[in-house]
Amino acid sequence: MSDALSALRLPWKVKIILTSITIGTDICSRPDGSVNRFIFNLMDFKSSPLKKPKNGVKSFDVTVDASRNLWFRLYFPTSESTSESLPLIVYFHGGGFVYMAPDSKLYDDFCQSLSREIHAVVISVNYRLAPENKWPCQYEDSFDVLKFIDGDGSSFEGLAANVDLKRCFVAGDSAGGNIAHHMILKSGDHEFRKLEIIGLIAIQPFFGGEERTESEIRLLKAPLLTIDRADWFWKAFLPEGFDRDHKSVNIFGPKSEDISKVRFPAIKVFVGGLDPLIDRQKRYYEGLKKSGKEAYLTEYPNAFHTFYGFPELPEWSKFIKDVADFIAAECKKQSS
Repeated sequence: MSDALSALRLPWKVKIILTSITIGTDICSRPDGSVNRFIFNLMDFKSSPLKKPKNGVKSFDVTVDASRNLWFRLYFPTSESTSESLPLIVYFHGGGFVYMAPDSKLYDDFCQSLSREIHAVVISVNYRLAPENKWPCQYEDSFDVLKFIDGDGSSFEGLAANVDLKRCFVAGDSAGGNIAHHMILKSGDHEFRKLEIIGLIAIQPFFGGEERTESEIRLLKAPLLTIDRADWFWKAFLPEGFDRDHKSVNIFGPKSEDISKVRFPAIKVFVGGLDPLIDRQKRYYEGLKKSGKEAYLTEYPNAFHTFYGFPELPEWSKFIKDVADFIAAECKKQSS
């Protein structure tokens, strides 16, 4: 165990939440790769959309395809002038491709904060979950939401009139950061009519590989995400016969695709020093740079995996400001 990990001091509320999530995940993740959805749903507290403003934010749900439960929750700040142009953040939640949803309290609170603090419209996507739905269902659902926003869906009732679809950012944490990356790859061969993606925000993106990295070995007892749990998630996500060097998992690994010719917006990668995946996330950043992409890296040395879900932590406010600064900088470049 690293010295920093052994010295980590967390508020009691954060400890209780992390312990509850850890125990619940382990109980529900069966050895055969299946999930006990009934038990997990009892522990996954849900939040309703905000029909009335709460702390300067409203939200509502929009159905894209009821047959596959494809929908999103849209958030918009109510305290801003309707004449002010607002950027759009299309957000993909984490959970190892297996757990959580936009209406899970942790993600609902987080997306409310993004909308309020950054003054942005946020669309949080509900994609199908593994293992009931294997790769590439999560990517297909997420890209269909982008096409929905770009198509007739861009005029659905309730969408803020002052949202600027030309200032769109795809973002996600953990598994959602993986999805956000692949949304850029899928966008490379697609011509949007109204939507213009000008930024990618990858928050501790979930990547893997067959060979263990130094941080995966060193941070075996890190909070929430251990390598055993990560391995289980990859097993649940990938179809039978694929290993962790699959192109969707090991982005710059032996089976990966050349992305040097793919159109990419600016990318901001956020990593935590106590995240077992930090070495892979840094390799991702370095691979982007070597491929000629405009990439930036921000590291919080004492942050563990999913730190951004806890406003009680000192890194939280720094993180929100760093996201806001990145969005503001890219919006300024786009408008100049």
